[in-house]
Amino acid sequence: MARMAREKWYDIARDLDWELSYVDYEAVFPEWMSGQGKVPREAWVKWDEPYKVTYPEYVATQREKETGAYSVKSVLQKSRVFDQLDEGWKSVAKEHFGAVALVEDLAVYAELRMARFGLSPAWRNMAIFGALDETRHAQISLYFPHGLIGKDPQYDWAHKAYQTNQWGIIAARATFDAMMMSPNVVDVAIQLPFTFETGFTNVQFVALAADALESGDINFANMISSIQTDEARHSQQGGPTLEILVEHDPRRAQWIIDKTFWVSARLFSILTGPGMDYYTPLPMRKQSYKEFMQEWVGGQFLDQLRDYGLKRPWYWDEFMAGLDTWHHSQHLGVWYWRPTVWWNPQGGVSPEERDWLHDKYPRWEEQFGPVWDVIIGNINDNRVDLTLPETLPWLCNLCHLPVGTAGSPRNQRYPVRGYPLRYNGRTYHFCSRPCRQIWWEDRDTLHDPTVIERLLAGEVQPPTLAGLLTWMGLTPDVMGDDAYGYRWARPYARAGRPQGRPERPLGVPGTQDEEVPRPGDGARPADGARPVPVNAMFENDAFTQLVVVLDTDTVDEAARKVAAHVVGRRVAPRDAGLVVRHEGVVLPGDATVTESGISALDSVTVGWAR
Repeated sequence: MARMAREKWYDIARDLDWELSYVDYEAVFPEWMSGQGKVPREAWVKWDEPYKVTYPEYVATQREKETGAYSVKSVLQKSRVFDQLDEGWKSVAKEHFGAVALVEDLAVYAELRMARFGLSPAWRNMAIFGALDETRHAQISLYFPHGLIGKDPQYDWAHKAYQTNQWGIIAARATFDAMMMSPNVVDVAIQLPFTFETGFTNVQFVALAADALESGDINFANMISSIQTDEARHSQQGGPTLEILVEHDPRRAQWIIDKTFWVSARLFSILTGPGMDYYTPLPMRKQSYKEFMQEWVGGQFLDQLRDYGLKRPWYWDEFMAGLDTWHHSQHLGVWYWRPTVWWNPQGGVSPEERDWLHDKYPRWEEQFGPVWDVIIGNINDNRVDLTLPETLPWLCNLCHLPVGTAGSPRNQRYPVRGYPLRYNGRTYHFCSRPCRQIWWEDRDTLHDPTVIERLLAGEVQPPTLAGLLTWMGLTPDVMGDDAYGYRWARPYARAGRPQGRPERPLGVPGTQDEEVPRPGDGARPADGARPVPVNAMFENDAFTQLVVVLDTDTVDEAARKVAAHVVGRRVAPRDAGLVVRHEGVVLPGDATVTESGISALDSVTVGWAR
């Protein structure tokens, strides 16, 4: 029997809906889940996706994609392609699999929520295909790295990452839960398909596939391309939803996009930036992260907003300035705290790579070069221990990324600093004004404590750095280390030390052999003394850090404890004393912590005496 032409029946089936007679409309589409808001019910009749597909067409297309992806994998499994891949590029793949694979599974539930509570039958129909897409993405993103576990146990984190308390995963989990699971479906459609998938993941997958091919990872490139073609289809749910919302409630539409774009950009600065500018082998880099973001995300996304009659986000200038700095700070932090990640970060600052970075980012040398110079000197002095952490960076209460990484050292406009907020008797710390503003507006729906807060609350036992790594789920066989065994630092030893660096990090006078209380290091405070955890920043460092001082310490003693985590490690020593500033006031060195007014969770800044 001949089939009826699709155009004769598709719209009837796709738009099938009915008036409810046995139950109230609000009971089927409750406001808290559907998110209708100010939009009249009849307005959703205009919801129309540009790309239409039937189930038989969908199955046929997906069968071809699956056959192509798995056929290539089967052929390459018998080759030595994987063994010949660059270690830096392998780290890109490991980070991607761990951070993304199970997010694809989470997206299944977001799509199914839209399929149930979407306010248009056409929308609900499209969301069904979206749920099938995301199921496939989760399966293929888990299956491909599973075959590599025998070669490298770090690939196991594709499945394991989201079952752990690893700090980056906590950041990703907070972002994606707030994007997919907490909001009503109108907000989900604008946050996930429009802002995140259209604005970020589609173009990232295109760039990843291109870089993978250049690096020789045909398997990864083929898998990513297979996924991206699905994303391009189901991400169109955002456009029709946004069009209707803008017509009836443009202020709500603007806010949803603004906050989602910011937190997505912060997350991408660690997920994508280091991979493009540091991990990808130098000959394979086609463009910098900044160039990529300006072209694909900045330009195209602004064009989309204008098409819908919306404004650019209020923080746009800060975001654009951040393309010069954010991911460099994030990379430095990931490399320094490398035992806390499941991949091997590539240092990426050999002389040739620094030339490339300086060419792409003219202020890179000024802002980040001195920090790397100290690290390089320690490596070539066989003091790798000084390139490993003894405390934690302080983390933002919104994006959960290190405070300070929304700025950079020696940056007059966006310096390394925190943005505290006192609320309900507690001090919250943020990496930027937008993070603080977004948290304030959404504070009643945000309940994810940072790793710092969990540590101070006693969740981590024992509360030591080793205990923290165990709590994060990191075992010695998967803890990150430098991808190339520090070989990128060796040319500096042959050519002489980087300009301006002292012969050896001598440390701050008075800190040698001095026991510095750190979270749970086994030291016990003197009788009557109480530990005071502070958010401490040292002048010209890239991060603020958790440092535990005692309330009986003098300010000078507290300054030395802060300096011990930074000087000779990331900041070169000087023959100078130290000063402490609290709330913008220089504190007398002989006053105690209590007398100076420093309380737990306060921000303090330590610098060189002029």
